Amino acid sequence: MNQRGRRFEWVLWAGLILVIATIFLAFLLAQLGARTFLGKPLPVYGQIGEFTLTNQLGQTVTLADLRGHVWVADIIFTRCTGPCPQMSRQMMQLQQALPPASNARLVSLTTDPDFDKPLVLKAYAEGFGADPRRWIFLTGSKKEIANLAINSLKLTAIEKKPDEREAAMDLFVHTTIFVIVDKSARLRGVFETSGEGVDPQQVKTQIQAAIRRLERDR
Repeated sequence: MNQRGRRFEWVLWAGLILVIATIFLAFLLAQLGARTFLGKPLPVYGQIGEFTLTNQLGQTVTLADLRGHVWVADIIFTRCTGPCPQMSRQMMQLQQALPPASNARLVSLTTDPDFDKPLVLKAYAEGFGADPRRWIFLTGSKKEIANLAINSLKLTAIEKKPDEREAAMDLFVHTTIFVIVDKSARLRGVFETSGEGVDPQQVKTQIQAAIRRLERDR
């Protein structure tokens, strides 16, 4: 074979190798993209226990009312001058970001049920544009709230003693996390919403992604 023929053969093989490498790289990226999109399954942290509480409209709400829905929960109180307003604004932004087809629910528990009666919660909810069909505020007995918040949702709230309060409304120390519950009433995610190094926009994106993933589950 002359030099011209060998050069043509080398170009042919080089082209074939390049095509094979391109196909392999495309396949590898597709697989990586699929894994990134699907992600690892969200862990199961525990089962939500039965409860009976009252929403901002004075209606009874039980665990059965939330079964079949993915829901995001937090704990606040209406007289709070600390992190609660910011948490409620973040919950409001989640409500605005949920697509109309989503059946997800947002749940805010009060840690101050002696003051936060349904009418008080209703006024507070309206201040944040809460749609009662989507975002519910719950009150009830201290025992019921503590059982749901602490034992099931892992949301802590501790009442401050009068001599520990820095202001008149400095009534409680409570977590600033949002938690997510799946359609089978299992706790599936915990998201810190404030503090050093926390990007609220990134947190919202992560929660939205978790909602979409759990809503796809049967």
